[in-house]
Amino acid sequence: TLRSAPGDILHDQAVIWTSPARIRPHDLIWLLPLGAAVGVAIANDQSAMRDVVSHENSFNSASVNASNALVGGYIATPILIYSYGHFGNHPHARETGILTGEAMIDGVVVEQGLKLVFWRERPTVDNYRGRFFQSSAGIDSSFPSSHAVISWAAASTIAGEYSSRWIQIAAYTAAGGISLSRVLGQEHFPSDVIAGSAAGWLIGHYVSHRHHWRWHRVH
Repeated sequence: TLRSAPGDILHDQAVIWTSPARIRPHDLIWLLPLGAAVGVAIANDQSAMRDVVSHENSFNSASVNASNALVGGYIATPILIYSYGHFGNHPHARETGILTGEAMIDGVVVEQGLKLVFWRERPTVDNYRGRFFQSSAGIDSSFPSSHAVISWAAASTIAGEYSSRWIQIAAYTAAGGISLSRVLGQEHFPSDVIAGSAAGWLIGHYVSHRHHWRWHRVH
């Protein structure tokens, strides 16, 4: 319910930030490939942004505008789903709207916290070096991508609540497009969006599955 959402978000944050303490050997099956992918991306970030991604201002601006428009649509999505469920008397849609909004808020808190930890320079600073732990990067640092975290948190939650392949494909395609456009717009390095996408997916997956676990426990 909307009334329980603030308490659920606080509980989510406690679970998310303490999750490294609960890593088990079987988690390495996906943690190691993910860590390797982020590491390889970081090693190649500078050359990718300098030599591969277009530097044409109009193209970069169009990419940024596209990512902002798409993420704006995602921000509106939980409100629309909730409204449809509330006024149309569809309890599942109403709950999905609340859970999607919760996952996105969780994502914002997590990515802002990580930005303050890593303080990474944006691609346009210092010839795409992308140095970490630079206090000059401030609260708007590059790692991880806010757009990627938010969109993948929403997509993962929606995909977890609806079994329709078309809904899942649409949700993940939009999230992938947002992530890619942040790189094409010279706003983020590839590693920023890889890490952000993974973090967002994990947050959305957790929120959706926690809800299912509670429902089955009650019923």
